[in-house]
Amino acid sequence: MVKTKVRKITTRQLAIEAARIANDRHCEDIVVLDLRGISPVADYFAIFTGTSGRQMASVADEIADAGAKAGHRAFHVAGLKSDQWVLLDFFDVVVHIFDEEHRRYYDLELIWGDAPRVRWEKRAAEAQRTQRTD
Repeated sequence: MVKTKVRKITTRQLAIEAARIANDRHCEDIVVLDLRGISPVADYFAIFTGTSGRQMASVADEIADAGAKAGHRAFHVAGLKSDQWVLLDFFDVVVHIFDEEHRRYYDLELIWGDAPRVRWEKRAAEAQRTQRTD
């Protein structure tokens, strides 16, 4: 039996990876909030809008798989059968995938308005390195 070594990433990296997966899968309005020192709920929220229930569930599955491979199992997943809101709870990172209507209604960015936004887009140099190694 061969054991594969898990490359554990930080919770910040997990939130950024969730945002990048969402971007690659054409989610919209992607935001990562740094809640450390602001809220006991989690260290990071990754929030984005899906275009359909099927897309939201697919993105959630991919994020859960990526988290597990990086040493972070989702403690709880809710709403996979919903076309409105899917939530993945990794304890220190909570991923919210909304449809457009519920994203506006719950407006988590307004509720957590004091939280700094985390830059999750790849910088040009990093993107070039990634393309060369793929």
